[in-house]
Amino acid sequence: MKPETYALTTGLIFLVIALLHLARLILGWEAVIGGWAVPTWVSVVALLVAASLGYEGLKLSRKA
Repeated sequence: MKPETYALTTGLIFLVIALLHLARLILGWEAVIGGWAVPTWVSVVALLVAASLGYEGLKLSRKA
């Protein structure tokens, strides 16, 4: 796989993950893992991390 394709693919995957976390925050979806109700602040952190990784992946795919 070419580096450009890899960076584009991972960037898009991270952006989809960021959008799902944003949807959870806006729509008030509950997340339960093993009986533990995941607090919304976890999605805020995950949204910021996933969005930044997605942005960097897309930026790298254009440079490569």
